[in-house]
Amino acid sequence: MLKDITNFTIRFNEVDSLGIVWHGHYVTYFEIGRESFGKKYGITYMDVKKNGVIIPVVHCQCDYKQSLKYGDTVNIETRFVNTSAAKIIFEYIISHPDRGLIATGKTIQVFTDLQGELQLNNPIFFENWKKNYNLENS
Repeated sequence: MLKDITNFTIRFNEVDSLGIVWHGHYVTYFEIGRESFGKKYGITYMDVKKNGVIIPVVHCQCDYKQSLKYGDTVNIETRFVNTSAAKIIFEYIISHPDRGLIATGKTIQVFTDLQGELQLNNPIFFENWKKNYNLENS
């Protein structure tokens, strides 16, 4: 399984008047995880776009376990879920070093051409990327 772990600190603009992170920011945290994963494994958004496709998110799920507060430093583990379908699936685990599990989540992205037309098959560059990581048999 391909995965990446990165950390970040909760900023003041991400919390409400009680000092608790607004629930919508977790989607941004998943994005932080995807960007870190992409840099580590050579599949950034710009790498994808250079190959004539974009990968919009079509599904996002977040299960909240504990609240985050201003100043917390947390880890986000981003896991690539291999599938033969023409999509990219990531699962996320957000954790705090002292308090443990904070949230889990999942996103699904599909391939479209630059005009937004859905691509029903995996692009060649993505098949080659999967081969490079021995993922082509799923």
